[in-house]
Amino acid sequence: MNELVKVFGRIGLLSFGGPAAQIALMHQELVERRAWLTEDQFLRALSFCMLLPGPEAMQLATYAGWKRRGIAGGLIGGGLFVLPGAVVITFLALAYGAYGNLPVVQALFLGVKATVVIIVVQALIKIAKRALLNATHIIIAIAAFIALFFLALPFPLIIAVAAIFGAMQSTTNTKTTPAAVNFKDTAKVILIGGVLWIAPIAVIAASQQEFLMNVAIFFSKLAVVTFGGAYAVLAYMTQEVVVSYEWLTTAQMMDALGLAETTPGPLILVTQFVAMVAGLSQGGWGLALLAGLLTLWVTFLPCFIWIFAGAPLIDWLEGKPRLSGALSAVTAAIVGVIANLSLWFATHVFFGQVNLVGYGILQTIQPEVSTIQPDAIVLAAVAALLLLWRKWSIVPVLLLSASLSLAWTVTFGQF
Repeated sequence: MNELVKVFGRIGLLSFGGPAAQIALMHQELVERRAWLTEDQFLRALSFCMLLPGPEAMQLATYAGWKRRGIAGGLIGGGLFVLPGAVVITFLALAYGAYGNLPVVQALFLGVKATVVIIVVQALIKIAKRALLNATHIIIAIAAFIALFFLALPFPLIIAVAAIFGAMQSTTNTKTTPAAVNFKDTAKVILIGGVLWIAPIAVIAASQQEFLMNVAIFFSKLAVVTFGGAYAVLAYMTQEVVVSYEWLTTAQMMDALGLAETTPGPLILVTQFVAMVAGLSQGGWGLALLAGLLTLWVTFLPCFIWIFAGAPLIDWLEGKPRLSGALSAVTAAIVGVIANLSLWFATHVFFGQVNLVGYGILQTIQPEVSTIQPDAIVLAAVAALLLLWRKWSIVPVLLLSASLSLAWTVTFGQF
């Protein structure tokens, strides 16, 4: 067990750079160095995790731990993957609440926001190359973009429709015989996990703490629709957090994403940052800590449930091609979702004022051309050069962009 803690602790501390880098690190540690998983086991587990809502890299770490030492090993693997980033996010959120409005901090964050625009574009390009395999997938992606950007349809609805369409389009012919599964054990894990998941929500409901109840319900709902990773749900989360709940501004949401990019662990830890910043504005650091802990619980406990209940199903799923079709369609829809997010973020970074306009059933955003911000455009161009052409990693580009923004602001006052 000590070796398990050592290995997954190392993975958790070094898990920068998003899912691709994290999965590559786990492959190196678990398949190449230690042979805890075979190549076939690793790939089948990864495919299964991609079917699930939530961060696939964290779920893969949970599966690897479960495969090694059962539920205790899974808790170590998944827990240590999340813990280092969660600790860093806690301190960053408290510091942001205390100093985020200072001019020097705002200057730093201008560079961060400009880089975030390019980071999202980079994610869009990577996912599009993997997901858009044929004309049908391209049509799904375009339809998802239109549904979000012009019709403002709910993100969960778009994902559900894409999954149903993909399943219906898939062939039912397969030469693979599904493996036998003890569904009673699966049901038992789901029941126990479900009770643990809703227990703190029930306590909060009894205490009648409205803000924490809203946090619990919203992030619980988010936990079951996070197919495709954090980028896919950021537009939905931004809409709810900024417009519906009014916890944060759009600028603060972009700051949250930029900071989350600099920490180890899954990017979906941005939810913890959002909850804590909202808690600071609602009731101080005590409420912020409670909101952060609650968000971590309702966001990541389901990931353990999916793995502990579903890991025995991995071989069984090979005989279910409709699930693969549903996943392919959802991934294609996510391309459109991230394209919407890219345009949303870019517009709010490059223009000082952005209005929401409607034309019948259609609605979209319209920037005020007179409020264009050349400084942000220049910083984004630098970030694009380094990330997309020179292939730098994310953290150095974020630090450099923030430093350039601060240096220019201190020297000239503005670009």
